[in-house]
Amino acid sequence: MLAKSRSRIPEIDALRGLAIILMVLFHLVVDLTDFFGYSFQYRSGFWYYEGKAAAIAFMIVAGISATLGSSPVRHGLKLIAWGLALTGVTWLFMPAVYIRFGILHFLGACLLTWPLAGKAKPGTLLFLAVISFILGHYAADMTVATYWLLPLGLMPAGFSSMDYYPLLPWYGVFLIGGAGGKILYSDRQSLFPALRLPQWVLWPGSHSLAIYLVHQPILLALLFLLH
Repeated sequence: MLAKSRSRIPEIDALRGLAIILMVLFHLVVDLTDFFGYSFQYRSGFWYYEGKAAAIAFMIVAGISATLGSSPVRHGLKLIAWGLALTGVTWLFMPAVYIRFGILHFLGACLLTWPLAGKAKPGTLLFLAVISFILGHYAADMTVATYWLLPLGLMPAGFSSMDYYPLLPWYGVFLIGGAGGKILYSDRQSLFPALRLPQWVLWPGSHSLAIYLVHQPILLALLFLLH
């Protein structure tokens, strides 16, 4: 789901793979609840935080990968294009809660900013992350009369979406990843050069975008067959 590094770093692929597995598990819980009458509570409690942990892991890995990869603008536009495709599909099937600025839109927008943000030093990125969190806190308590400000976290009254990650405050998490990448991977080498992970551990992380795009139709098809 993220920009590829010039030479793959196993621990980053492993973390990205863990994030996609957590996200698939969260969506399984959502599907069982919304479509098959199970009583999981995914809007609060354990499953809510499990889903948020998956998204935060993706954001951090995106920030780290931005310091390692090439062509962030191209990769960002690719993610936004797929995000818009999901917007169209979800609008057709679930118009009341269709995706308007979900995780793919968010990550794509973050990568588009990296040619500029990436010039900053780690300390500056962390300072901007704090500013992002503060602005996001205030934006969450505001309502506006337009949907055009959704990417900034400013929502009209009654807004609802099945997947919504605005730049404020979440851009701060991406910037933390970018700062971490600059500090930990300045030489673009693994922190654990002796680490040898099996391919089945690395594979989900190196195919995260494809898994993200197809996992929901596959999950729903399997669940309908089982039920």
